[in-house]
Amino acid sequence: MNGKTVLGAGLVLIGALVVLRIFNIHVGSIFGALLPFILIGFGIVGWRNNKKLIGGILIVIGALSLLKFLSGIIVLAVAIALIIGGVSMLKKNNRGSY
Repeated sequence: MNGKTVLGAGLVLIGALVVLRIFNIHVGSIFGALLPFILIGFGIVGWRNNKKLIGGILIVIGALSLLKFLSGIIVLAVAIALIIGGVSMLKKNNRGSY
């Protein structure tokens, strides 16, 4: 890449950030949500290019970061499983009391 290409890309990026700020769209939250996927993607690319240690580390860090966003869904799934388990235990106890 020559200097003009980098400068042009930088100007486009800065302009896009200014426009997003005018429309009250915060890039930090968007980037924070995409970062785990970016890390996992770079880890897969590293793994395929025989950089298994670095690729594995990036995949693990990306997966752990992704757990933060999926924690609400995981807690909801555990709560539903507990409710189903409790209801099935109550049904078994009611059948035996007749």
